[in-house]
Formats: sequence, structure tokens, C-alpha cells
Amino acid sequence: MAEIGSDIERAISLLKAGELVAIPTETVYGLAGNALNSAAVAKIFEAKNRPHFDPLIMHVPGPDAAGLYAASIPDKARELASRFWPGPLTLVLPKKDLVPDLTSAGLDTVGIRCPDHPLTRQLLKELPFPLAAPSANPFGYVSPTTAKHVDQQLGSRISYILDGGACDIGIESTIVGFEDSHPVIYRFGGLSMEAIEAVVGPLQTRAHSTSNPRAPGQLKSHYAPGKRIVLGEITSLQNISAYRNAAIISFQVDYGASYQIVLSPDGSLHEAARNLFSALRQVDAFPVDVVLAELVPNEGIGRAINDRLSRAAAAIV
Repeated sequence: MAEIGSDIERAISLLKAGELVAIPTETVYGLAGNALNSAAVAKIFEAKNRPHFDPLIMHVPGPDAAGLYAASIPDKARELASRFWPGPLTLVLPKKDLVPDLTSAGLDTVGIRCPDHPLTRQLLKELPFPLAAPSANPFGYVSPTTAKHVDQQLGSRISYILDGGACDIGIESTIVGFEDSHPVIYRFGGLSMEAIEAVVGPLQTRAHSTSNPRAPGQLKSHYAPGKRIVLGEITSLQNISAYRNAAIISFQVDYGASYQIVLSPDGSLHEAARNLFSALRQVDAFPVDVVLAELVPNEGIGRAINDRLSRAAAAIV
């Protein structure tokens, strides 16, 4: 298993040597390597068993650093970075030539974000390069929100996990790109659509499944546990004989099942988001055949929760 600790100098030494380090962010834990080093980036794809057509996100220490790697930055992107960085927002921008094609999966754009976690921000400030850091889990599986989650899944493939505690948000960043200078959401995430629209006006959405994604997290089957997920109205699903031996993931209501996880008894969407990936991990250990889950109110961060549940339900297990 990997070494777990809070030694930033240890993490810096490994990253400078071209090795991988798992890092904490406010969203989920990332599997980090030098974003400008193709050999290090290749190790990320190998460790995750991630397809090379799925682009990575580059992490930088602050808004000013984006200009080092983006060939141009639209005015609305600058407004969003000024308002929401550090934070759970990734901006897809035209890339400079120094960004390897492997990092951007051959696209002429690259996702850039400034994470909001004190350990990782300090790490980024002390490194002479940005970090490519997709979620620190095998490709397609549930994203990790604690150092222990990372160790359970990738501990044999990496040397060090920088432990920053449990992630505050628990769902990946929102990804926004620009088409003809108009902002477009490519992935719902920890920053709400409403918050973004309050800054730049109405948004288009392109957060649909594709075999040639413009951004991470656009594939139809993703974020999945090892058990089949069925989405719907829980009470109706419980009456179907094929689903008698089922666990339940609900938003707020206790349905009286033997195996059930309530994401937020108080009805908080932010608490539900924080608990979602842990819940998807827990159901794998339950002695059930299937997991019944319900959507949450489709507003704010609820859109991201529903997106993750829908993608988990699309997985073939």
C-alpha cells in the first residue's frame, strides 16, 4: 500500500522526479503528476487504466498562472476565474504548445483550475510546473474523497498520498468551456449553474455522453460502484420482485430497508453531495443484488448529484 502523510516536501520530491502523488482538493482526491512531462502524464493514464482520449485537468496555484498555459483567455473566463478561483471550477481554454498533447488528449484546448485546499495550494506554489490530476481512482469507478479511499484503490500503484482530510464538497469541479466566446457547461459539478450564470449570464450545456469528450467526466458510464444501480421512485421500485434484495440510496427519506443510506436527513444538497461517493462505495459491501437510488431536486449542486447517479446507473456490471 502507499505511504500516507502530510509531508509536502516528500510530495514535491516525488513529483519533481516524475512520480505520481495523490493530492487532496475540496472536490475529490486527484492523482497528480507533472502536467508538462509526457512520461509522468502517461503514468497517470496507466495507473488509472484511463483511455487516452479522455483529457486531463491541469491544476495551477492561482488565476495568474492560467496565462502561462492558455493561448488566450476570453473575458468571461477571466471574470469566472476572478470570482470563483480558488474553487470547484475548471475552465477549458485554448492551450499553448508547451502543454503536451497527451495531457489534453490531442485537443487544442486544456482544462485548467485552481483548487481550494490549503495543502495542495501550498504544493502548487512550491512546484515549478502545474499538475495534471484526474480523480485518484481506477477509471470509471467512484471518485475518492479520503486518503483511505485512494489507498484502497490505487495504493499499490503510487508511492505517496498527501493526506488533507475528507473533501469538503465531495463532487468533482464544474467544467466550463467557451464556444464562439459563449460559456458552455461541459460537466456539472461543485459550483452551481446558478452561481455561474449570475456572473456571465445564460449558459448552454454540453454535459452529454460522448466517445470523444471535450472535457473529463462526459462519458455516459462513469462514477460507478461494483453493483447495479437502478434509478427511479423508490416506493415503486421496492414493489418489483426482482428488486426485493436491494439496498437503497435516498436523498432524505428513510424507506425502512435493511440496507439503506440516507444522503442528507436534513435535506441539504451540499451534505448529499459530500456523502454521495462514500455511499456508492458502501453499497458495494452490502449483501444485496442491486441498489435502488432516487434523484435529488435538480437545482444548484443537485444537478451534479443527479448527473453522477445517472452515469453510475448507466454502467454495465
